[in-house]
Amino acid sequence: MPAIVPILMIGAFLMCTTENIIAGLLTQISEDLAVTESAAGMLITIFAIGMVIGAPVMAIATRRISPRATLVVALLVFAAGHAFTALSSSYETSLIARFISAVATGAFWAVAAVAATTAAGPHLASRALGLMMSGVGLATVAGVPLGAFLGQLIGWRGTFWVLTALTIVAAIVIARVASSTAPTDASSIRTELRAFAQGKIWLVLAATAVVSGGVMAAFSYIQPLLLDRTGVAQWTIPIALVVFGIGCLLGTNVAGRLGDKHAIGTFVGATIIGAVALALLVPFSTNVVATFALFFLVGAAGLCVPPLATGLSIRYASSAPTLAAASAVAAYNGGVALGSWVAGIAMTSVLGVTGPSAVGAAMVAVGLIPLIVLAMLRGSRTPQPTIR
Repeated sequence: MPAIVPILMIGAFLMCTTENIIAGLLTQISEDLAVTESAAGMLITIFAIGMVIGAPVMAIATRRISPRATLVVALLVFAAGHAFTALSSSYETSLIARFISAVATGAFWAVAAVAATTAAGPHLASRALGLMMSGVGLATVAGVPLGAFLGQLIGWRGTFWVLTALTIVAAIVIARVASSTAPTDASSIRTELRAFAQGKIWLVLAATAVVSGGVMAAFSYIQPLLLDRTGVAQWTIPIALVVFGIGCLLGTNVAGRLGDKHAIGTFVGATIIGAVALALLVPFSTNVVATFALFFLVGAAGLCVPPLATGLSIRYASSAPTLAAASAVAAYNGGVALGSWVAGIAMTSVLGVTGPSAVGAAMVAVGLIPLIVLAMLRGSRTPQPTIR
């Protein structure tokens, strides 16, 4: 695998750590900013909204700029957003800072996905995406739990300062290895948008949105569930995040291995597992062992989605790969925004802390609908061994 792919994995690690770190710091942030835990969860939602806007917009805006310039600038803006968050004294300024970081993250993801697949070649595209997106699993295994642990030692603001410093280092490394050649065959905006005229890519994006949103609906409020219903101590929260993250690592690697030949089948299987695991969390979250085991399955199922969705999107919109990758990122984060928002409402309902899991199970189950339609459309045509 080309050297740029594991290096981009480090960038993905930092990006995903930032997106999900709020879940491990929810209580500390809500107390410091004097808001409810549900309101603090909006810091996840606003980040997802920024990604939805930033990914496709930046994919179009940077299509004639070299990958190195785009990736480095995105990382530096990302770092600035973290510093702004660490310095913010109010809830409102924290929301603005998170939005700025998210737009930069959208730009990074759109360019990084295409850079990884281009460097690896068509026959290893899904494997390259799986390796790069292993950074997502590593973020959940190490980044988010370590961030939660640091939050207990040096405060949540200290965690954001650490992320700021690491991001600057990543920008320096990527500046040395990423391609500095600007695209010479960038297609027109109209041509790229025309690639989205066929329906298959929209089915992929719809499934991505609801499945990812369902998984992150539960993950966003993991801390209240574990503390208030499962009854674990505060110090076990990082352990729960590690368990979830190990599942994420498994999911991204399975998707990377199977995505080149069995993308749709793997997507369907992961969706079924995720829906069942989330549904079982509602009655069994009073048991520590069952809760941790189910979180492992949710992580494995949920993190199968990004590499599969990105790979399928790039294939179905082959004339607009960067915009396709950006659209997959936007769909993922659109689902995260919707899921975390609805989960926050559900947590204040009669369902209480089990509300996010119930919402998540319903959303993931709905994701089977576009996937079944996609499988039927494919089955009605001549088999193509590269996409199953």
